[in-house]
Amino acid sequence: MIRQTTVKKPVTISGVGLHTGTHVNLTFRPAPVNHGLKFRRIDLANQPMIDVDVDNVVDTSRGTTPSQNGGKISTTEHALAALVGSEIDNVIIDVDGPEVPIMDGSSKPYLEAILKAGIVEQDAERIYYELKQNVTYEEPSRKVEMLAVPSVDYRITVMVDYNSPVLGTQHAQMHLISEFKEEIAPCRTFCFLHELEMLVKHNLIKGGDLDNAIVVVDRPVSQQKLDELAELFNKPHVEIKEKGILNNVQLHFKMNRHAINCLILSAIWHL
Repeated sequence: MIRQTTVKKPVTISGVGLHTGTHVNLTFRPAPVNHGLKFRRIDLANQPMIDVDVDNVVDTSRGTTPSQNGGKISTTEHALAALVGSEIDNVIIDVDGPEVPIMDGSSKPYLEAILKAGIVEQDAERIYYELKQNVTYEEPSRKVEMLAVPSVDYRITVMVDYNSPVLGTQHAQMHLISEFKEEIAPCRTFCFLHELEMLVKHNLIKGGDLDNAIVVVDRPVSQQKLDELAELFNKPHVEIKEKGILNNVQLHFKMNRHAINCLILSAIWHL
């Protein structure tokens, strides 16, 4: 019998929200059996609980935002992927702000915090959602297709094409959830340079500083633009490295693996 799990003790991780720029403290706390994953906005008067459930997601623009009981929390995907990747069933996630900290742009800091706290088995059998037949979903306007197939294992296969000469068409698979720690967790958020400019103009990424995202340049850009970008993010110098990547961060993997694994990262807690 595979038992439910929770964290052994509370552990806190602190940082700024990517879009709000607000400094936030997030604490994973032990929870009883059958509790599930729940956020708690401890900065609000009634400290509302927010169930981690796709039915509670109210916004997916530039992040995943669930809302319930008068509270909401944004940019949740990296923290939640770390919980699923470490196979945590029950936890209370206390946050004292409107957005989960972006940290280095990956799920790795959250996974490290969970492992530091420790994982304990609980006196209850793990509950699984079991598919009895294929489930399909399509959005023809966005050329999106999803297929969930009954399986005894937790597997994800992804193919994506951003119509980018830098990224190209990519394929990736995760055959076992145990692969998450080494293969998926370190993958950072990425965006295209033209998206970065748009986000700044729309008063977003207030917490972005080029240290928590990979920036892909797939269009011609002048040195003047690069100098403006360096000034905007307080960098002494910004340049385009080979294969159209800014020199803002050191890659953990080849860029095609970063891009595709980021999609797996975002999909993990939804599936």
